[in-house]
Amino acid sequence: MNKMVIRSIAPFAVILFSGLLAMRAISEQHDSRAGERLFSENINLALRRTAHILLAMNGNRTGTIPPVQQADENTWVIALEQNFDYDSLPDILRESFAMHHIKGTYNVAMLNCQTDDLTLGYTASTADTTSEVPCTGRDQKAGCYNLSVSFPDRSTASVASSRWWWATGLLLALFVVLTGFGISKKKYSEKGKSTGDTDTGESTLHFGQSALDFANQKLFVKGKSIDLTYREAKLLLFLGRHTGQLVSRDMILQSVWGDEGILVGRSVDVFVSRLRKRLSGDETVRIANVHGIGYRLEVHEML
Repeated sequence: MNKMVIRSIAPFAVILFSGLLAMRAISEQHDSRAGERLFSENINLALRRTAHILLAMNGNRTGTIPPVQQADENTWVIALEQNFDYDSLPDILRESFAMHHIKGTYNVAMLNCQTDDLTLGYTASTADTTSEVPCTGRDQKAGCYNLSVSFPDRSTASVASSRWWWATGLLLALFVVLTGFGISKKKYSEKGKSTGDTDTGESTLHFGQSALDFANQKLFVKGKSIDLTYREAKLLLFLGRHTGQLVSRDMILQSVWGDEGILVGRSVDVFVSRLRKRLSGDETVRIANVHGIGYRLEVHEML
């Protein structure tokens, strides 16, 4: 087979191979999304069963059970507006998960409906039925609680996404090699320079009548300069870049302080409280609290 034949066949072979890769990547992505929907449905059923049993044990067999809310891709919340037996929760929840074929490590948190404070909570695994659950036997005040369950180790969506981009990248690489359009060292250098500029980001972030100078960790409220700690500046930068969007505590912990690995959901509440005091002089800016879920930076026009 001479070179002319190889050159004429090669592009068609590449197109065929690339098409098969793309089809496989799309199929895996579709299967992953279907798995996510099934998992979410099972979590809904498990939490509703758990809520039903807890309320029934407390004498409430006719009240309406509120719908389960999904705070983010790995966190689900259900409101329990009456007191329940916390000591019974771990076993009932574990039974509900087993009934609906839910496996893995999960975090459980009881949040006060009014203040969103973490009252009781623990981390458990569906594979471990012998470990002692923290906080059992403690006094529990009557009131309204949001029962939050999150699965920190779930990464099926990110795995599917990485596979999709791997297939896409391979497609482009094959196309570049066989068409002879290689990338020169000069272009690589320019790309690196561009990436650095992007990582630096804008020098000042404006919202309402305030502005954040992240590089110098300073907040300007109506022109008045306020010094921020590094963590306060990181949190405000994240909220400012997601103005008007609801972000959960887990999303904040992973996106803002994921590299530190020492903070918990309660830490977010502390830093939000500090930022509210810092921003109190700007009546157009408000950090709203969505009970049981997270926070949203809202910017309003002056009346």
